[in-house]
Amino acid sequence: MRRREEEQAAVEQAEEGSIVVDRDEVLGGGSDAGYESDNNTSASTSLAESMRDYVFENGRRYHRFREGRYNFPNDDVEQQREDMKHAMVKMLCGQLSFAPLGVNPQEMLDIGTGTGIWAIEMGDIYESANILGVDLSPIQPEWVPPNVRFMVDDIESPWLHPRNFFDYIHARHTVMAIKDWPRLMRRTLEHLRPGGWLEIQEVYHFPISLNGTMAADNPVAQYWALINEGLGNLGVNFHGVVGLAEMMRECGYINVTERILQIPIGTWPKNKVLKTAGLYWRTILLDGIQAIALGPLTRGCGWSREQVELFLIQVRRAYQENSTLMYMPLHIIYGQKPMNY
Repeated sequence: MRRREEEQAAVEQAEEGSIVVDRDEVLGGGSDAGYESDNNTSASTSLAESMRDYVFENGRRYHRFREGRYNFPNDDVEQQREDMKHAMVKMLCGQLSFAPLGVNPQEMLDIGTGTGIWAIEMGDIYESANILGVDLSPIQPEWVPPNVRFMVDDIESPWLHPRNFFDYIHARHTVMAIKDWPRLMRRTLEHLRPGGWLEIQEVYHFPISLNGTMAADNPVAQYWALINEGLGNLGVNFHGVVGLAEMMRECGYINVTERILQIPIGTWPKNKVLKTAGLYWRTILLDGIQAIALGPLTRGCGWSREQVELFLIQVRRAYQENSTLMYMPLHIIYGQKPMNY
């Protein structure tokens, strides 16, 4: 199958929930040998050095500004993992955005921009747009397109920009950080111009078994249940993604569309694009297994670092099992501000 046909089939299978299983990979315990992740990072920042007054906890580095708002590290290792997440989503979706932006958007906002890679690539595509990336951590590159800039701020605090300002607001991988989604929805609606679009791309972080073979005591299932519990104790609804589309409608958005794609965990799909995406996603989850667990379990559940590390041993083993056909849903939700708002 040609590359383009393989990519199209990947999107269709992921969205229709009809991923074809590679029986040789599942039954034969296929190896991922030969796969190497890119360990290089160009992340630097032109922001004031005072913003680099980070917090170190359990051997990992966290943001200082509004300390504790985000319960995951921002160190170099985590930045590399964030960029791999971007590559995986782009591979799975085949594009950076889904909302109908037209050919000449002017003002864009990227909520929780992280390393800034999405904003930078959008800046290359939409040269007409001014793109602002906002994050709690000053970890974005110094060399960016002239129409891209970054700002350290808490997106759940009052916004500095006027109302009816942005053409497009984008958020991705933020469900683990936002505490008050209804308020944030209202704020995006206020600051979008009439006819502007809000798009949210979020993963439902709990493994689902395509063939129903994953038991409740599976270490991977236990792991994500504990992460959800820990974040819940810290005021974050980690599974809130399932209600965001309806919340968007209730807020006043129109033309709300939700698309759900399955992200494989592992190399069990037959389609080459999905197999690679699954390999990326499992690598992302394994590389971040400690980073994801430490904050929620130590801060939210009262575990010690030693307890966390001991528990992770069995979780790592369980991730390597292809026969459970694990995947996670990726929710892509976008809606439009009414013209008469």
